[in-house]
Amino acid sequence: MLFNSYVFWVFMAIVLVLFALLRGRARKVMLTVASYVFYGYWDWRFLGLIFISTVTDYVAALVMDAAKTPARKRAVLTVSILVNLGILGFFKYADFFTASLVNLLGAVGVPVSWEALGIILPVGISFYTFQTMSYTIDVYRGELKPTRNFLDFMLYVSFFPQLVAGPIERASRLLPQIISPRQRTADDFRSGVFLILLGLFRKIVIADNLAAIANAIFSSDPGTLTGLEVLVGVYAFAFQIYGDFAGYSAIARGVARWLGYDLMVNFRMPYLAVSPSDFWRRWHISLSTWLRDYLYIPLGGNRGGALMTYRNLALTMLLGGLWHGAAWTFVAWGAFHGLILIVHRLFAVKHDGAERSFIARLPAMFFMFHLVCLSWLLFRAESIQHAYQMAVSALSGWGATPLALGALATIAFFVVPLLLYEVWIERKGDLDALLKAPWLVRGSVYTYLILMMILFPSPVQYAFIYFQF
Repeated sequence: MLFNSYVFWVFMAIVLVLFALLRGRARKVMLTVASYVFYGYWDWRFLGLIFISTVTDYVAALVMDAAKTPARKRAVLTVSILVNLGILGFFKYADFFTASLVNLLGAVGVPVSWEALGIILPVGISFYTFQTMSYTIDVYRGELKPTRNFLDFMLYVSFFPQLVAGPIERASRLLPQIISPRQRTADDFRSGVFLILLGLFRKIVIADNLAAIANAIFSSDPGTLTGLEVLVGVYAFAFQIYGDFAGYSAIARGVARWLGYDLMVNFRMPYLAVSPSDFWRRWHISLSTWLRDYLYIPLGGNRGGALMTYRNLALTMLLGGLWHGAAWTFVAWGAFHGLILIVHRLFAVKHDGAERSFIARLPAMFFMFHLVCLSWLLFRAESIQHAYQMAVSALSGWGATPLALGALATIAFFVVPLLLYEVWIERKGDLDALLKAPWLVRGSVYTYLILMMILFPSPVQYAFIYFQF
């Protein structure tokens, strides 16, 4: 049930009508049932996994809260983490590690005949697993009191707008809104419309149109590509994945606003970042802050000296890469980001230059954007060897072929207006600046977004990229 499908909007209309008719507990029951229907639309068999995670962490939190000794609390937390990571590990990584072990044993002369199990990856399992784990860890740390209302917790885990691709909401932020729903206002509807329009534009117009370019380049024989064609393919994927994922997050926030809930901002103009650390303050914020609070800091953070800090950064980003998918390309992507974070700490000044003027920051933005694009080459490639071959082609002749020039013009046509808008938002320092602009400005932007979706939709609809994670 894609956000950009008619089925979803029929489903959403029914939910909104029922939401308006119901009150109190009945409304929560309806939203929980709707969330399970939403998830079960892909494959009802995996509803049991969400329910197991929900029950496990609900009970674990209550037992930890009642525990008399730190040892008992640690034991309960360990069980909770093992259950969650065990489910995630089996469904997401069992085939990957089996194939890797077979290849390793074959390389050292020990042939084996193990076969992959062909396990189907449940949609969004990484997102809701991290969400429930953050809840039990916060309860263990004493930073959060557990809820005793199972329905409230069940809705927190399964809330459909952000269930399958985030943002990864902390219980301390979303659960209070579920326990004591905030009153909806006219601004909620107005801002929800804008977020949904912007998200659909990013997905339908930018991500899906540029997917055709990225797919064509990355499916070609690297030896036949010129350097400019490789670069254009990487540019296309950079804006495809951004439009796709940021588009989903915006739609999720807009839909949640219509229901009276406020989800966190997950993207903040990431391609205007001036350094690696600045990029991770802007890209997939819910994951980067999760990794910081539940992995990097527990590992020691920046305590213990420079070498320990570099180790912690490397481990955090390696695991962050593996979180994205069961492939060595994702591990390499995480390692690359860990490396540039370490290099930045080694040689950069103590600040990211945020106090400099926008014009003065442009060179750093340009350089950082291309570093990120280099990482996207690893992320999008089919294998490490494929990424290497693409990189070699990128360093070859830079002939301006018709394919490269046409693709570059297409990228500019779709992306430049969005970048101009983001530059304006960046300089304003307010993500809601457009909502405060005169009605003529707002109307013009809304008209542009709608006309682009009508006149330039992609002929092919693609599933959201992050559904596979």
